[in-house]
Amino acid sequence: MSTHAPRFAKLADLAKQTTSEGRRELLREVTEAIGQTAVRPDADMAAFDNLLTVVAADYSTQIRADLAKLIATNAQFACSAQLFALDDIGVAEPVLRHSPVLTEDTLLKVIAQKSQDHMLAVTGRKEISERISHALVERGNDDVVSSLLANDNAKIGAGTFEVVAQRAQDSVTLQKPLVHRKDVPADLLNDLYMKVEKSLRQEILSKFNHLSEDEVNKAFRKSRDRMSRLYGTAPEDMKAANERIDLLSRRGELVPTVLPGLLREGKSGRTAFMVAFARLADVEFDLVQKAVDSHDLDTVALLCRGSAFDRGLFVTLAINLDGQDRGLDGANEFRKLYESVPVLAAQRALRFWKVRTAA
Repeated sequence: MSTHAPRFAKLADLAKQTTSEGRRELLREVTEAIGQTAVRPDADMAAFDNLLTVVAADYSTQIRADLAKLIATNAQFACSAQLFALDDIGVAEPVLRHSPVLTEDTLLKVIAQKSQDHMLAVTGRKEISERISHALVERGNDDVVSSLLANDNAKIGAGTFEVVAQRAQDSVTLQKPLVHRKDVPADLLNDLYMKVEKSLRQEILSKFNHLSEDEVNKAFRKSRDRMSRLYGTAPEDMKAANERIDLLSRRGELVPTVLPGLLREGKSGRTAFMVAFARLADVEFDLVQKAVDSHDLDTVALLCRGSAFDRGLFVTLAINLDGQDRGLDGANEFRKLYESVPVLAAQRALRFWKVRTAA
């Protein structure tokens, strides 16, 4: 008979012990036994593991929590680890974060049945499969998904990244960790560009700068196709606007200085303005449309700066696109905005956004 058996048998006495001092002493002996098995595996460990799953329900939450901490990193407690993973978060957390023997099925059950705190604990594991990541994104709140993104060891599939990127369009919480991920697809970063703050835009542009031409083309095609589906159909007067700008182009009159006049026409010239702007900047119409419709003057400034439009032209466009009567203060603000855009950064952005006949 194993020398550890008498100590293991005391597991059953833990629930019966009424005094805190007695519980502490018994727990100390069990702790000592578990510590010894980590160094010297015992033939009775499987029986001990099974016994723990049988008697655990009789223990208080505090005792279960203490035991969970003991077995969290011990690979010999596979059965009890699965049990404690589905317990209250105070018991489950160390097991969910650290146990090397939790099965994928158990983790999926935790995600499907337990709390956001349980899922948050799962995001801290050293290894997370694509299947687990997808389940966390499907059911987890933004804090859970943000923590998952921050775990560099988590494997995240392309489809899961797309779901996260769509959520990040309206979630500041998700934007920073998503942009920071080294493995996030470039086309999703392009989709997100106009939704994030300036510092994250600079980080996205920096990532674009390291892409090969082939990678840029592939990312561009994916982004354009997806945004066309999500953003909607072209304006009703698109055909007429294209014909009008075609005529200006044939006459040699399609130059940046025509833009303010088109914009001042109001609704009747709005689509023609966007078509002309897109052609002069050599970018997709959808990009200009999104920037104009959302009053995104940062992107307008970047397009103007990268296309070598002069500052005065940008200020004129910004005053009309801003939609607010801010007078001289607005003009001064727009001048500063234009000057704040680094030329090289703007050119890198346009490198990614340039219209490509191959696309």
